[in-house]
Amino acid sequence: MKRILLFSLSVMISGILLAGGIVTNQNHSAMYTRMLARDATLGIDAVFYNPAGLTLLPNNGFYLSVNNQSLFQTRTVKTNYYNLSYNTDRSVSPYYEYTGEIQAPLFPGIYAAYVMDNWAFSVGFNPIGGGGGGTYETGLPSFEYSISDLVPALAEMGATAYSMDAYFEGLAAYFGYQANVSYKFNDKLSVALGGRYVQAKEAYNGYIRDVSVIMGGVSTPASAIFSGLATQASDGATLATGAATDINNAISGGFIGGSDPLADPTAIGTLTAFGLYTPGMTNDQAVAAFTGLATELTGQAAVATGTANVLQDQEADYEKTATGFTPIISVNFKPNDQWNFAFKYEHRTKLEFTNKTSKDFTVGFEPDGTPITMFPDGEKTRNDIPSMFMLGATFKPTDKLLLSTGIHYYFDKGADYGVKDESGEKIDNADAFEGNSYEFALGAEYQITDKLKGSAGYLRTKSNPKNVYQSDLSQTLPSNSLAGGFAYQVIPMLEVNLAAMYTHYNEGINDITHYFGGDPTMPKTIREKYKKPVLTFAVGLNFNFSAGK
Repeated sequence: MKRILLFSLSVMISGILLAGGIVTNQNHSAMYTRMLARDATLGIDAVFYNPAGLTLLPNNGFYLSVNNQSLFQTRTVKTNYYNLSYNTDRSVSPYYEYTGEIQAPLFPGIYAAYVMDNWAFSVGFNPIGGGGGGTYETGLPSFEYSISDLVPALAEMGATAYSMDAYFEGLAAYFGYQANVSYKFNDKLSVALGGRYVQAKEAYNGYIRDVSVIMGGVSTPASAIFSGLATQASDGATLATGAATDINNAISGGFIGGSDPLADPTAIGTLTAFGLYTPGMTNDQAVAAFTGLATELTGQAAVATGTANVLQDQEADYEKTATGFTPIISVNFKPNDQWNFAFKYEHRTKLEFTNKTSKDFTVGFEPDGTPITMFPDGEKTRNDIPSMFMLGATFKPTDKLLLSTGIHYYFDKGADYGVKDESGEKIDNADAFEGNSYEFALGAEYQITDKLKGSAGYLRTKSNPKNVYQSDLSQTLPSNSLAGGFAYQVIPMLEVNLAAMYTHYNEGINDITHYFGGDPTMPKTIREKYKKPVLTFAVGLNFNFSAGK
């Protein structure tokens, strides 16, 4: 059934994804935050990065790592849509700007391992995806595009401007619970099998209120304007239906002939007012004209009523949840004391989300009047974590210096991210991406004193989305990250890690199609620009309960 789409409000959110793929986080320890290349690590965070390498921890016994990162991001969305009118001075820039503050003060990573001769058993917990909450105090461009169309749409009625009050906040967190079993064949070769149980949750709430149109210097609720238009159209439909009935009754009663020219001055005046009268029009033609007019005005009344309902104060409050499982395999090869190599493969995690909605935005109506909502209760959508592989290597040219590198490759095109095109139809990931995402990392660590180590790292992340994947609230952009920090051995069994990282994203430019007033025959191209730098601080405590053995 064809839908009458009155407004399109597109809302997506992902947490602060700074190190990792489009869905997958890789920043999971303070050691990572100070180095950025941990893929071949033989430390306790190998529970996540290199499970096979855990068999090479120095002694039998128990190891524990507790980490937290605090992440802060400002997201800026700029748009050049000419109908927007009130949040940027057009004389200064053709772009209007919206800002969102994203924070994740608690971003934990907890790892434990027990080494017993050739075996290692380990568990870990971290936010494998998402992990941040965002607030947009003035909403987003997608909230405002259709509302801004009200001014040109109502220009003949004297509309000169509009106003509205919008707010949006969201949270995304994909918690991963991982377990591994590792085995060492000899001092050079180790393997591990593991799995991760993922609990994913996304939650949103927001509102659009006080949508008004300025006419003659007076602010009028937009819903009231369209309610008035609906009443006018409905009254006109009633009038046209009555006129058609009166003429038909006169023809049936033999008072006039159907082929006779229309002579009723009231009927002629009404048809003339609607531009439907032609000289010499017959009574039968007048009946047809009035009947068609009644049908048209009834449809206009329905659309105006639906628009009035959409423009009333609205609020959304919903969450969606999913669970999935990720099989993991890992191999570590250490040919000598200088070199170490690691490989890890994570299978795709299928995540099918189910909506739980208490309040929802109404964005349109079916022809029969059934509301179309943004987040239907019980609706199921997909947003998988893609399969990926990691290759890493470390090299110790001297006893004090450690160099590391790593490559991560994400099979985005083989996952299902639930991407939809501009008409709202779901499309395959293969049609939403030019290619898969990848990362390249370099790191260095130097033993400054017997107890103090300093480190630094660089990470390049490259994703390859098409425009259809990008939106004003969720974008994947190429980035460069720089990091540094220190590790201090407080006592033999305790090491403290402190680190900071800055991630700079390339500016994203996205051309989107907006349909003026929701009319699919009136497409408008809008250019949006995105920026979202991230600053991260991390602290970690590593406990080696086997120290001294």
